[in-house]
Amino acid sequence: MILNIFVIVFMIVGLIFYFGGTIGILRFPDFYTRLHAAGKLDTLGALAMLFGLALYNLHGFDLDKLQVAFKIMLAVVFVFIASPTATHAILDAGLVGGLPPWRKHARSGMMSTASVKQSTREEAR
Repeated sequence: MILNIFVIVFMIVGLIFYFGGTIGILRFPDFYTRLHAAGKLDTLGALAMLFGLALYNLHGFDLDKLQVAFKIMLAVVFVFIASPTATHAILDAGLVGGLPPWRKHARSGMMSTASVKQSTREEAR
């Protein structure tokens, strides 16, 4: 009974991370902040969901279920290492490719990346 509560809690936490990251992807202004939200969504949401799945698999504790739970935890370790590394590599590629970060202009409030490109070109002259 208590194991079911932990499984439900981890699944709900994973869904909250997925939902929050999706909102971040839709609402943030540029590539870098959107990818930050996607990285958090992917890493933390998957970790919580997989951990809940591993706990769910431990019902009726026997050797086969323990092996499956161990394999799921290996997937958790892989996601924990690979996802932030991939996110960093994509962000670095965007920076090297010349994709400008979003900046807020003091006078006009929010400023798009297109106007940031224009102002960056004007400052370079």
